[in-house]
Amino acid sequence: MFRAPFWRAVTACAVIVISLAVTLAGTPRLGLDLRGGTQLVFESRSSPTVQADAAATDRALDVLRQRADALGVVDPTLVRSGERRIIVELPGVLDPRQAAEVIGRTAQLAFHPVLGAAEPGDASAVRDENGGLLKLGPAAITGDGVRDAAEQSDPQRGPGWWVGLEFREEAAWRELTGEAACQPRDDPRRRIAIVLDREVISSPPLDASIACGAGIPGGSAQITGSFTHEEARDLAVLIKGGALPVPLDLVEQRTVGPTLGAAAIDASARAAIAGLVLTAVFIVAVYRLAGLLSVAALLCYGVISYAALVAMGATFTLPGLAGFVLAIGMAIDANVLVFERAREEYQQAPGRGLRKALDRGFQNAWSAIADSNVTTLIAAGLLFWLASGPVKGFGVTLAVGVLASLVSAMLITRVLTQAVMGRVGPRLSGLGTAGSVRTWLTGRNPRLMRRPKLWLAVAGGLVAVAVAGLALRGLNFGVEFTGGRLVEFATSRPIPADVAGEAVARAGFPTAVVQAGDDGVSVRAARLGLDDVARIEQALEARAGEVTKRSEEFIGPSLGEELRRNALVALGVAVALQLGYLAVRFRWTFGAAAVLALLVDVLVVAGLFAWLSKPIDGVFLAAALTIVGYSVNDKVVVFDRVRELWAARRGEPLAEAVNGAILQTMPRTVNTGLGALFSLLALMAFGGDSLRDFAIALVVGIVTGTLSSAFVAGPAAIWLGRFDRRPAPEPAKPRRAAREARGSGAVV
Repeated sequence: MFRAPFWRAVTACAVIVISLAVTLAGTPRLGLDLRGGTQLVFESRSSPTVQADAAATDRALDVLRQRADALGVVDPTLVRSGERRIIVELPGVLDPRQAAEVIGRTAQLAFHPVLGAAEPGDASAVRDENGGLLKLGPAAITGDGVRDAAEQSDPQRGPGWWVGLEFREEAAWRELTGEAACQPRDDPRRRIAIVLDREVISSPPLDASIACGAGIPGGSAQITGSFTHEEARDLAVLIKGGALPVPLDLVEQRTVGPTLGAAAIDASARAAIAGLVLTAVFIVAVYRLAGLLSVAALLCYGVISYAALVAMGATFTLPGLAGFVLAIGMAIDANVLVFERAREEYQQAPGRGLRKALDRGFQNAWSAIADSNVTTLIAAGLLFWLASGPVKGFGVTLAVGVLASLVSAMLITRVLTQAVMGRVGPRLSGLGTAGSVRTWLTGRNPRLMRRPKLWLAVAGGLVAVAVAGLALRGLNFGVEFTGGRLVEFATSRPIPADVAGEAVARAGFPTAVVQAGDDGVSVRAARLGLDDVARIEQALEARAGEVTKRSEEFIGPSLGEELRRNALVALGVAVALQLGYLAVRFRWTFGAAAVLALLVDVLVVAGLFAWLSKPIDGVFLAAALTIVGYSVNDKVVVFDRVRELWAARRGEPLAEAVNGAILQTMPRTVNTGLGALFSLLALMAFGGDSLRDFAIALVVGIVTGTLSSAFVAGPAAIWLGRFDRRPAPEPAKPRRAAREARGSGAVV
């Protein structure tokens, strides 16, 4: 009796100490949506000479890294994602035009001899920097022949900047310039054309002092022109970085201002504190001293999960913070399961004492806790596998939160309660009474399953309303699933939506979707370039005063189609995996009933978003998969109790077991639902616009999921039971005592 609690307490102390050490020593890594900056996602494509595979993408990654370092970006992050994609994070870079132009430009540099002036109708003619037409010969030197490039200036030569070049092969440069020097002074053939991406950026004539055939010695040159410092630096970066081995297409771009990131962190912190306080007050009011001890374990849960994320090097994103806040409510779920089972055990045998009832509560609740957490981990894994951008952070946070909640409830809460229970009275402990909800249900004993078809008809009506919304209004897919660009501007004074729409239309985008609020305007369009964004910003400034770009998101059409396909795959795989898992754990009728109720939950939420025209994006996908996990979690608990009661009351109809299971698990269902709702209501109040829709989806999903566990899954299991001829399960055999009692135990 001594050995197991002792080592359990030692393990709990070790986990807490290690977590505190990591928390104090580690520094969280914030995503760009929290610290501000630009994220670019490039996709390599094959060229006539190079196949876009992992090796070619890695070589392109090296070139991009050199360019990012040369730009002077602090702590840039560049990683390959999959075989053909490169993710570039540039903290502090808020001009996506500069970032995309310099980082991702192909930069095919070449030095050409000029064969003479070209006629206007010549198809091979190219325009020089002044607009004249030139006819160029084959490239004499490519970008690979340039050893170094740097922006330069000299006050003695006057204002202005130029780019200094150093060549790897001096002979090639001397030969090219020596041949050009043999031409007359005003002849176009005396010029050298410097071509970047098939565009002549400079074609200077050779100085008259250069002799024919001698050329320019030393292997150096200067690209002159009306360059600003930034233009000269960017050109030097492109040349020095070298040519990309494969062309790159920009498929995704996100830009977030630093003030928006700071506001998101502040809002998430307030939501976390409010959710924790509300959950703590509720759990202490319901379970008294046991609830207070679980609050202490809940604080440890926060430290453990945060330390785990820091130790993993995980990136904290805005959806990830939302998952952290949501997990506060979900972490109390296991404690509620244990405490409710302990209450039942104590009511059945008060003479055994509180500690024995608590031990049996932990043992009997473990099956439902394990099942429910596995289903949530399935949803988190699908998010990490199929989601994109910051939503992956939500999947990581959710998975870590689930595992940390297991440690918190099954280890820390158990150590704390076992140390106290038995030393206080049943009333103070919070486990000695049945609870107000259970007492009311026991006194009334309602026959909820007397008319199961009625509940199925009500659920069918809700589904019909939801399907009508999907058919009549359709889903408002966000830019993440449709492709295009979404820009949010902050305005110094409010502007009506029609006035903002007129300004955007005058800027050249009459079909753009424009929404206006008290402090900003959002513009979404399928074909909106970076220069177009600047034009729209100028148009809005004429109507709304000072305008500041708050955030920007671009998704290429191919990536949008891929993300939309992945979202459907994620939901389909989630339902299939839940069905398979439930079929293994229970009989197929229970699994099918749970999945039917699950589809009702998802359809109701999707229908509500259709009627309200709320955006369907990656954050909604995170909410939908969380609803799937939470809903199945709830139904696992109900069917686990159905199986237990049906086995104990062999001979009774299945409907009686279902009715009894619903009544017995109702206190747990209500308490865990309220625990999660407190955190979500805090997110709705403090989380800002970006997380409010996420919280709305989860609130509706949890309420619907709680009701569907009783009034859809239960009746569906009864109806499907007619097709399952197998008898009721055998009652569980009692565990054999670990050690036989010896002697009478009498004290002589």
